[in-house]
Amino acid sequence: MFAATLSRWTMSYFAAALIFLVLGEIMMVFGFGYPVSSLEAPETLALVHVVVLGWLSLLMTGALLQFVPVLVGQPLSVSNVALPALLFLMTGITSLTLGFVSLSGTIDLPLVLLPGGAAFSIVGFSALAFAFAATLWHARPLTLPARFVAVGLAALLGTMLLGGVYTGVLSGLIDAEGAIELTIDGLSLHASLGLCGWLSFTTMGVSYRLLTMFMLSPDRERRSSRAVFALGALCLGLLAATVPVVIAGTIGREPLLLLAIGLGAAAVAIYVCDILRIYRERRRKAVELNSRASIGAFVSLIAASLLFVALLTAGRLDSGIGAVVYLVTFGWLTGMGLAQLYKIVPFMTWLECYGPALGRLPTPRVQDLVTEASALRWFRLFYLTVAIGTLALLIGSALLFRFASLGQLIAVNALILEFVRTRRLINVPAELRLPDGLVRPGLFLPSFSSRRFP
Repeated sequence: MFAATLSRWTMSYFAAALIFLVLGEIMMVFGFGYPVSSLEAPETLALVHVVVLGWLSLLMTGALLQFVPVLVGQPLSVSNVALPALLFLMTGITSLTLGFVSLSGTIDLPLVLLPGGAAFSIVGFSALAFAFAATLWHARPLTLPARFVAVGLAALLGTMLLGGVYTGVLSGLIDAEGAIELTIDGLSLHASLGLCGWLSFTTMGVSYRLLTMFMLSPDRERRSSRAVFALGALCLGLLAATVPVVIAGTIGREPLLLLAIGLGAAAVAIYVCDILRIYRERRRKAVELNSRASIGAFVSLIAASLLFVALLTAGRLDSGIGAVVYLVTFGWLTGMGLAQLYKIVPFMTWLECYGPALGRLPTPRVQDLVTEASALRWFRLFYLTVAIGTLALLIGSALLFRFASLGQLIAVNALILEFVRTRRLINVPAELRLPDGLVRPGLFLPSFSSRRFP
């Protein structure tokens, strides 16, 4: 009964995402991409797509497969799209990465990999977005976290469309003047809709539900959280409205962007206050490691916002934007992703393995599947290397950045090993590990013989 709520393929998405994260960290250690190359260089674009699409977007879609039904209290519509979408996405992201690597001259491959990879990725994301959107549509009126997800999916659609145009222009398949202008002047819009809209705004919405659930805080809509939604949605709407301005080449882009920045900064400020309230009002006095590790992600979000405003005010945004993007990508989004995985993986593993036996056999607690003392040092190392990496980018030291990336790679792999130990039930006391009739869950693939999954 408990396992009937589990998503069959979420762990597979998580495994694929972590593989791309490790690949991205290795690329940074060897100096492939920024800061060794420029922000606009094909090497950097390859790295960005490995991390943002391969790691963060696969992580987000895998999590939404599990949590969209939780947010709305209904089963996922068209749930059978998960596996084919994953295959399309892995093919598309790999093709995109190879296309950018080929564009850099490192290897000689046909540039058709770029639009081909974009097409595969768009199909995969569109299939999942349709399943999520259909589920949300049937669950109206939506709760506030679900409305965040809905806007995030709209931002994903805009990001995909812009990305398709860019790859078409870069590969030579599209030569329309408007598309070329959009590629030259609109790359920041593509990145903003992806990082700020699809990934950050969705993360903010899901975090309202996850943190209140895991820390037993009051779970109710407040005026402040509705303000975060309204300000953030308006910010993303203004970013989207900038696209036709860029295509038409008319005046008005800068005021729209400045207004969007102001609204976004206000949304982040109110959101951080909401998070502080959730921590203060928790009923679970002993804060588990996933919630403690998330604090580093929130600190990174605050630091990135302040750094962005400071650079913009000082007129140094062009030289420092790489540090801001890095801090958002690794400090805020990756930090939050790894922290919540540390709770989601044991929680789903417990449901899959021990949920059906609850009340019939002695079972371990969810906390028994992990050893927090072991993982704590790796989260500390991770955030330390994020801080060092950000400093390295600000002072222009590629060598220090690669050193920080090596430490980060060590921390990430150590945390992955913690996830593996959890899935293999290694931390569970032997007498409780596998009572009669229970089966150890697969590492990252579902049990095809099990009837406990929909």
